[in-house]
Amino acid sequence: PQWPPASRQSQPPPQSQERQLHQVSIPQHIIDRVVDRRGTDHIHADLNPETTALIVVDLQNAFMVEEYAAAYVPEAVNIVPNVNRLAEAVRETGGKVFWIRNTITDETRETWSHWFAMSGDKERAAKRQANMVLGAKGHELHTDLVVKPEDETVLKQRFSAFIQGSSNLHELLKAQGFDTVLITGTVTNVCCESSARDAMMLNYKTIMISDGNAALTDAEHNASLVSIYATFGDVMDTDMAISYLQKNATRKAAE
Repeated sequence: PQWPPASRQSQPPPQSQERQLHQVSIPQHIIDRVVDRRGTDHIHADLNPETTALIVVDLQNAFMVEEYAAAYVPEAVNIVPNVNRLAEAVRETGGKVFWIRNTITDETRETWSHWFAMSGDKERAAKRQANMVLGAKGHELHTDLVVKPEDETVLKQRFSAFIQGSSNLHELLKAQGFDTVLITGTVTNVCCESSARDAMMLNYKTIMISDGNAALTDAEHNASLVSIYATFGDVMDTDMAISYLQKNATRKAAE
């Protein structure tokens, strides 16, 4: 499949469209550089569905419901249908879904004190922290997400879910034989990009889902996609990722 789709580059979404997604744009010179270096525009199109994990980063009320949010990302609600579709496709083709939840603890406040010191206004920082503790309404996953009993939930304590001391996601994935990760969630250029970079450096095939991540602006969203696509892995939209999962699952079944 062509990337980015020509129609997506040139045509804005219709005004009647209920959910407005980011306008994705990866410069042609970046695409050319990737193809020249790798020999293909999608290096991970050969993903094995049975060793593919969907990583859903921080789609929690504290980012998605203004009442509970100190770090509100309106676009995050709009990607939920795509995340649900991709989750179902991953399950059906033999993979697994991991729901990552940003979590603040007393230990985090101590060992990551510089970040909390950078949070600015103390009242806003206190609200943010209160919304991110285990048991808070803001800590819960958004109610529109379809979570199944066979999925796993992972609590993380840093932007990246993979960095040492953040969570046990890496250990869970390795123990279950996963070598490919599809990264979705929010915020694209913070926790999602951080997780994607670290996943690649831990030797996972890493794919960012362009319409399954959300940032505050198109510019920030696209900057992350460009960085990941140019160096760290692959970028696909939801339909493309599902098509590869289904095609490769069918091929494996016929072998």
